Amino acid sequence: QVQLVESGGGLVQAGESLRLSCAASGLLFSVHAMGWYRQAPGKQRELVADISSGGSTNYAASVKGRFTISRDNAKNTVSLQMNSLKPEDTAVYYCNAKRAGWYWSEYWGQGTQVTVSS
Repeated sequence: QVQLVESGGGLVQAGESLRLSCAASGLLFSVHAMGWYRQAPGKQRELVADISSGGSTNYAASVKGRFTISRDNAKNTVSLQMNSLKPEDTAVYYCNAKRAGWYWSEYWGQGTQVTVSS
């Protein structure tokens, strides 16, 4: 059974930092691309950042330069360091695991709330 468990969300003021972590189990972590998505009230879920199995990263324009995604294949974890947070970063953040190709699969975590006050 695949599990993605997020942690690290909370309430912070604008300009502060948070670090989200996602612990994965039940899957071959190293072959999965990992990503962070977010969904604000009344809005669609959007990609924040992802990292390929090989370590290549991709960021939404709105977070580039402020957020950093990283992975630790030895610990089966992916993290999102969020600096200079803005009120518009307020959302539920979801961890995602995706494997392309013949063995395509996709999994989601339950989400963690990030609230940034102005």
